[in-house]
Amino acid sequence: MTRLVLLADTHIPGRARDLPSAVWAAVDEADVVIHAGDWVSERVLDDLEARARRVVGCWGNNDGPALRRRLPLVARLELDGLRLGVVHETGQATGRERRCDAEHPGLDVLVFGHSHIPWDTVTPRGMRLLNPGSPTDRRRQPVATFMTASVRDGRLGEVVLHPVERPAP
Repeated sequence: MTRLVLLADTHIPGRARDLPSAVWAAVDEADVVIHAGDWVSERVLDDLEARARRVVGCWGNNDGPALRRRLPLVARLELDGLRLGVVHETGQATGRERRCDAEHPGLDVLVFGHSHIPWDTVTPRGMRLLNPGSPTDRRRQPVATFMTASVRDGRLGEVVLHPVERPAP
């Protein structure tokens, strides 16, 4: 089994000085950390790479040239036969499932960010769409969030949305 942590929209240092302790605890247990952009600071990438077993991510609209040099617009990985993609923006919620099917063929799971709103749906083609929200900037949500999941035998296991009651100051 491969354990995943799904993050997006950390916006450090603008929204917090560091990732919340609950996120770091999950990172310590994970095999792969997936980040769907808007890191804002290279320090977040550096810290995750130093602490996590593996980090896969893309850049977001708030990420500057340094992060864009280090990260792709769309990241792809295969875990035990499961084909995953990571992108920051997928456009408006209306029509998202069909649009993602057209724009990201060949994937089983697409992790995205940008809205800070958790999302978990399946496209008409059967691709799972996951947005973990933001662990540091809840915007219009009741709490900040991130996700964990697992991969076993080429299948995505249970996806859990974790509330973060108090983001790091």
